[in-house]
Amino acid sequence: MSLHSVEDASKLRRIIEAMLLIGADLDLPDLLRHVIEEARSITGAHYGAIGVLNSERTALAEFITVGLAPDDEVRIGDRPKGLGVLGLVISDPEALRIADLNSHPNRSGFPLNHPPMTSFLGVPIRVREEVYGNLYLTDKVGWSEFTNDDLVLTEALALAAGIAVENARLHQSVKVTSIQDDRQRLAGDLHDRVIQRLFGAGLSLQGIAGAVKTDGLSDRLNSVITEIDHTIREIRSTIFELSLIDTEQGIRAQVIALLRELSQVVGFEVRSAFDGPVDTGISDDVAGHLLATVREAVTNIGRHANATKADVLLSVHGDLCRLQVSDNGRGMGGTGTTGGGLGLNNMRRRAEKLQGRLELTGNSAGGTTLDWQVLAK
Repeated sequence: MSLHSVEDASKLRRIIEAMLLIGADLDLPDLLRHVIEEARSITGAHYGAIGVLNSERTALAEFITVGLAPDDEVRIGDRPKGLGVLGLVISDPEALRIADLNSHPNRSGFPLNHPPMTSFLGVPIRVREEVYGNLYLTDKVGWSEFTNDDLVLTEALALAAGIAVENARLHQSVKVTSIQDDRQRLAGDLHDRVIQRLFGAGLSLQGIAGAVKTDGLSDRLNSVITEIDHTIREIRSTIFELSLIDTEQGIRAQVIALLRELSQVVGFEVRSAFDGPVDTGISDDVAGHLLATVREAVTNIGRHANATKADVLLSVHGDLCRLQVSDNGRGMGGTGTTGGGLGLNNMRRRAEKLQGRLELTGNSAGGTTLDWQVLAK
């Protein structure tokens, strides 16, 4: 089934507008929440959520919800891990539509204080060829179950979300790394994957625009096609600029430049200090993981720690590279420096890949220190 089967012109317009997410300058958490809100609005669902898969694609690492009051979320407790019906969309990443969750053979039951739910719609969100997560909708208001149109529209929105997630990741990577190998990989990915997919989406929309008879919709489609063309030109400019980045810039200067950029995220200047031969003692491979860890840790301070100060100390002694990121925020009892979940797992995996480790400790005066230690070369 395709969008040609959807007769509601207003819903088609909403999906076309969602395509603009591809070029939107949104942080990833804001982007995912926006996708859920759009899906709820288009389908009339009472509740919506996106479950982000873990690295093994076997369970949910994050679960973002819309429709529940904050107090209700607290009373429910731990987030779902991907069991029962949610697990069906993980093990078999295809769209799933259920009229009544309570009578489904794979239901695992709801935890205490969870609101009752009946109708269900789940679709996978793919980034490139991998499943990034799943978009879940429940309780279609005024209807006993979700319709075929709801399924088609939600799948189209999930496709747009996957492209947007990929775009957001690539833009973040372009800002972080200044390593030659990574620049070549990013340029190739931007050209061979993102541009080609955007070009294909533009051609498909041109075909739809030529067949649409609804007043105003053809013009809206052409506007989106123009936006896609503009995005392609911007990405091509980025590919060109990647070849002009200074490859001789040391890790010290890169960390300082990154912290200057991240000051806008945390709302204050992040102080930095260095000890030992950091510019000569850290390999390019380690530097790439190090910069990504600095970005992840400091960004999460701004989002979760409610801090007013943060310090970054990078040291090299012998064959050991050590990164310490400290803040004066809410500490281990609150959300903490990393915010838990996927961010913490990413930083830990980077350390383990480099034969190192990651530790979190609470500071005596409040706040948290992240200690990331790896082999320097």
